[in-house]
Amino acid sequence: MPSDATCDPRSVEVETHRSYLVHYALAKLRDRDEAEEVVQEALVAALESLPEFRGDSSLRTWLTSILRFKIADHQRRAVRDRQVFETPPDEAPGDESWLDAQFDDTGHWRESPKAWLDPATALEQRDFWAVFERCLGRLPPQGGRVFFQREVIGEETKAICAAEGITESNCWVLLHRARNSLRACLEANWFGSEGTHGR
Repeated sequence: MPSDATCDPRSVEVETHRSYLVHYALAKLRDRDEAEEVVQEALVAALESLPEFRGDSSLRTWLTSILRFKIADHQRRAVRDRQVFETPPDEAPGDESWLDAQFDDTGHWRESPKAWLDPATALEQRDFWAVFERCLGRLPPQGGRVFFQREVIGEETKAICAAEGITESNCWVLLHRARNSLRACLEANWFGSEGTHGR
């Protein structure tokens, strides 16, 4: 970090805005670890550019504008990572026959999800949640939003459908796909075929 930035008395004031910036990033990203990481990147960039800050706007406004760019960069990277979960080329848009094929006439799985060894212990581990959050971040944008609103925030289905402009049946399909993708991602990256943790 440039010495002129660290000697600038405003560098201490920059740090006082961290809590506000984390709350701002959290509202956009809905993930505390990612919010903290993006805020840290923004603060480092701000400290490096502090000698160029002339006070045309408030320090908080200036910091927030830097943070917005960092959030946009983060989201662009996340979109690239989501490709693994996009609709397969052989699956026509709107074709939901795959959904019926997953269950028998009684609504039970035709092929049950792989048994996970000691999931109670895994849920207590910080590393598990880091993997879970990465898997959640790789969902397609709309599916990720719907899953987050329904399963994490606890929004009502009707409110989600109104916000997303979708029908309830579309909502349930998106939720089902999100759950399947998360299950596959966790099996590949955490539980593994013998309960080993992928990295």
